[in-house]
Amino acid sequence: MRFQTELIPATLLRRYKRFLADIRLPDGREVTAHCPNPGSMMGLSDPGTRVWVEPNDDPKKKLKYGLRIVELAGAMVVVDTGVANKVVGETLRAGLIPDLIGEVHAEVKYGVNSRADFMVVQNQNRIWIEVKSVTLSRDTGLAEFPDAKTARGAKHLGELAARVAEGDRAVMLYLVSRDDCNRFAPAGDIDPTYAKAEAEARAAGVYIRVHSVTITPEQVRFDAGRFA
Repeated sequence: MRFQTELIPATLLRRYKRFLADIRLPDGREVTAHCPNPGSMMGLSDPGTRVWVEPNDDPKKKLKYGLRIVELAGAMVVVDTGVANKVVGETLRAGLIPDLIGEVHAEVKYGVNSRADFMVVQNQNRIWIEVKSVTLSRDTGLAEFPDAKTARGAKHLGELAARVAEGDRAVMLYLVSRDDCNRFAPAGDIDPTYAKAEAEARAAGVYIRVHSVTITPEQVRFDAGRFA
């Protein structure tokens, strides 16, 4: 997935109200950017951190910059959670995940007031896919999810398990949106309910996949190799 506009570097001054971030641009101007991440962004929002923002000239948008990437020592982290679905959607439609090739549908209603990120129809069989963007890392090389309690995430796992019980396939796809990790685990100390729901979903037949990405200020590219 290529960013629509070339990203520019900036300095993070503060992140607040979940979706706002004050930044300093290279020319010294201080502006407010949209921060498209509802999570805690643990370890990613310290003042003075180098970030990459996407400018826009859309008259309908009040904020003219969007926070896309946080750059840490030796790591690039995509903090725009919407990027994960775009990357996975492009990858599915291009047929680049061998066991998930088929007719791709996005935002499909299922379960109780839920929408699956994707449903792939493969030889008249349905595969339900939820995508989670993983940005947390507290130990070297280890990616973790979630970075805050998420009742919605646990609900999604239950909905996927219900699809399996009805004879469909279901996948929880964790996209590790940082380039310094090669292992993954649920953050059970942050949200034990979610960790329990994931273990139950796995036992019920939900397939857990973990993929990484290659990150540059120009694009985010899906890596076909898996790790766990």
